[in-house]
Amino acid sequence: MNTTTTAQRRVSLPANPIHARGAKARVLLSSVFGPYARDDEYGSRSLNPMELYHNQVTRVQRGFSLRMFHRSWGLMLIRENIDAPCTLLDFPTLDRFIEELRTIRYDIIGVGAIIPNIAKVRHMCALIRKHQPEATILVGGHVTNYPGIGRIVDADHVVRGEGVAWMRRFLGEREDKPIRHPRIVSGFGTRSMGVTLREKRGDVAATLLPSVGCPLGCNFCATSAMFGGKGSCVHFYESGDELFEVMCGLERDMGVRSFFVMDENFLLHRKRALRLLELMEERGKAWSLYIFCSANVLRAYTIEQIVRLGVSWVWMGLEGKDSQYAKLRNTDTYELVRLLQSHGVRVLGSSIIGMENHTPQNIDEVIDYAIGHDTEFHQFMLYTPIPGTSLYAEHKEAGTLLSPDDYVEADIHGQLKFNYRHPHIPAGEEGEMLLRAFERDFEVNGPSIVRIARTMLQGWQRYKAHPDPRLRSRYAWEARDLAVNFAGALWAARQFFRRRNSILSARIAAVLRDIQHEFGWRSRLAAPLIGRYLALMVNREERRLARKWTYEPPTVYEHNAAMHRILGSRPT
Repeated sequence: MNTTTTAQRRVSLPANPIHARGAKARVLLSSVFGPYARDDEYGSRSLNPMELYHNQVTRVQRGFSLRMFHRSWGLMLIRENIDAPCTLLDFPTLDRFIEELRTIRYDIIGVGAIIPNIAKVRHMCALIRKHQPEATILVGGHVTNYPGIGRIVDADHVVRGEGVAWMRRFLGEREDKPIRHPRIVSGFGTRSMGVTLREKRGDVAATLLPSVGCPLGCNFCATSAMFGGKGSCVHFYESGDELFEVMCGLERDMGVRSFFVMDENFLLHRKRALRLLELMEERGKAWSLYIFCSANVLRAYTIEQIVRLGVSWVWMGLEGKDSQYAKLRNTDTYELVRLLQSHGVRVLGSSIIGMENHTPQNIDEVIDYAIGHDTEFHQFMLYTPIPGTSLYAEHKEAGTLLSPDDYVEADIHGQLKFNYRHPHIPAGEEGEMLLRAFERDFEVNGPSIVRIARTMLQGWQRYKAHPDPRLRSRYAWEARDLAVNFAGALWAARQFFRRRNSILSARIAAVLRDIQHEFGWRSRLAAPLIGRYLALMVNREERRLARKWTYEPPTVYEHNAAMHRILGSRPT
């Protein structure tokens, strides 16, 4: 496996000049402008909101959908790791972006984006040229893999791959300095059942960024392709000791005890993971980890190791029945999911619609296989050749890619249509098949909030009296809302589905009874009191969504210490 450490990245960087002002250059980093959850001429799409879960996981769960926003973590990492004065503008409106260009002079302006937002990037580059013609324009992120990007957007540099080392080099700074980990709340604006949660310090997991890329290199994976493809990845923290030190810092500064580990296959780096486990046990850390991991890598660990490491939630590629990916070879994913859930580990399963062997005749069997896993969450995506991936190269060589004149790039986000000719699925039918998968999962398995409660209860019951106080502490913390808040949510969900889906309503009622049996009078009292309020709110949310209400992130405006000194302001 070809991994790259911080010290080794120097030799792998493409040649690029150093900016004339070096580390004195003023830098503006920006995500693309909103609003996002609507159809417009710049490429915003109502089907592609700035929400991970509502976009491609809980898409049809309506009032029960998990709604939240995630910051632009890559831009935050760059800002934290350059000495030059830097401003970060996240989720700006178009007017707010123009205001920034008119108000403060910058030497370097960088825009990060994904391919569906290429029209926004082009417009933002034009605005920069108009308002700050002397500024050097950088474009980074997945959009840089688009063929001919340099001819489409008016940028001075297209920054591919890992951006921290590139920016340090461009600014004349040392590239081999240790990575400073930013303090990032993993999600914000969390909302479900018509209620926006009040997020107190320590309630929400901190984002942890150990590595980027995945050496498994699945042919459809744009993230793996972006950081070197099969056999490659970049480790920001090579050892378990380094990672533990970072996590202790996040715990201290943010008051957290849970971490959303943004690493495409976290447990694949076995030596690092097991050393982290040793340190957690030595120091008595009852942390919860939410990770991404492939099925065959999970199977290489015992369930005891997974639990002791604090794995509480795992995003796992299920892909599809009879798929040929090595990460699923000789793995019974049904058995694996049930094992994890029996220990309180929630699972987000990811399945593909439109693989080479999918047809209109077998697609319902494909969907039933996926939803049979009954994971707490289920992502469905269209099998899409994204530029830069080996799947894209395969279709290009076969001549099956559609002409760019036949589609709009903003619609190729994995939730609507193909950008190629499928061997069996007629053009235009793929979107309905994907929607059918989401709807079938919701109809059979119900709202994710119900599934979460079911699995958390299993974990609590198994470990509440465990002899290890570290495990008892973690499971008690994770189950802290089961007796009251989850009981109320289940009561409301049972009422909601009583006349809409009696089978599902009965399943929800069974989970509620189990919780009430476990927690006694407190849960029996809270369920109807909180439940009536949530029933009112979820019905109100349903009506709001029927009126095409959308959810948009607020604009975030931040400076690093060097920029604060220039502006005469204080860091918050």
